[in-house]
Amino acid sequence: MSIRHFLDLNLLPAATLRSLVDTGLSLKRGALPYGRAPLGGKTLAMIFEKPSTRTRVSFEVAMLQLGGQAVVLGAHEMQLGRGETVADTARVLSRYVDAVMIRTNAHQKLLDLAEYGTIPVVNGLTDISHPCQVMADVMTIEDHRGPIAGKVITWCGDGNNVASSWIHAATKFGCTLRLACPATLGPDPVALEWARQNGGHIIVTTDMAEAVRDADCVMTDVWLSMGCTDETRKEKLLPYQVTEAMMDLAKPDALFMHCLPAHRNEEMTAGVIDGPWSVVWDQAENRLHIQKAILAWCLLGEAGK
Repeated sequence: MSIRHFLDLNLLPAATLRSLVDTGLSLKRGALPYGRAPLGGKTLAMIFEKPSTRTRVSFEVAMLQLGGQAVVLGAHEMQLGRGETVADTARVLSRYVDAVMIRTNAHQKLLDLAEYGTIPVVNGLTDISHPCQVMADVMTIEDHRGPIAGKVITWCGDGNNVASSWIHAATKFGCTLRLACPATLGPDPVALEWARQNGGHIIVTTDMAEAVRDADCVMTDVWLSMGCTDETRKEKLLPYQVTEAMMDLAKPDALFMHCLPAHRNEEMTAGVIDGPWSVVWDQAENRLHIQKAILAWCLLGEAGK
């Protein structure tokens, strides 16, 4: 049986992604599609080269709730941080644990872990993508508004790694994605070209109002990601702040989402994130449920099969 990695959404069949969201929703509602403690005796190694709240807690709790356990490895706690190659780290971890999750700046480290190891590897975040987050986002929309196919999702601000994973997700799940970004902070052209070749309905614009108009969901992210010190970005992104007036342009029952952490009155006003549109806490909770689905799929296969 081939190793089931969870590296990027564009690498997985739409049917698999659909099954993962359905499983996540079932788990949230108390179902046990894999039975009780299906990962008993299994261990997940979690490598953190970037700080984390939601990724660390959700993955660790996910393993515990599935009957397994997790080992946390910080960047300065490993020989990887002292010059050991990723390939050698992958070979060693494959002898100790059953799966690896990595949160890193360098996407190539993720790919090297998958190439040289013999166990599943999960992308907890890289500089290029954030697929677990976006799967939780899709799950949140469906939990509140039903099937995402045909809906209009608007991304406001920096065309960053989360935006790239949304380009993949929109193409796989059959929704329209509008990206309102400054011209100098647009989305990854490689992701856009992939979407074009695969029939994605992706619209890129600098006009935020047009992007938000009649949208089913509006989302944004921080203006300065971890490690970024370029304060000029704030000036570029200020016109893309999500305000109450902007939310009023969306559909009357539109949702507001943010992958957190949030900086109130920067990328969105406090009135938006704390207002009636916001489902950010459900979105954060759903990281736990979708990660349980992803881990079970990586280690056991699809539920019921």
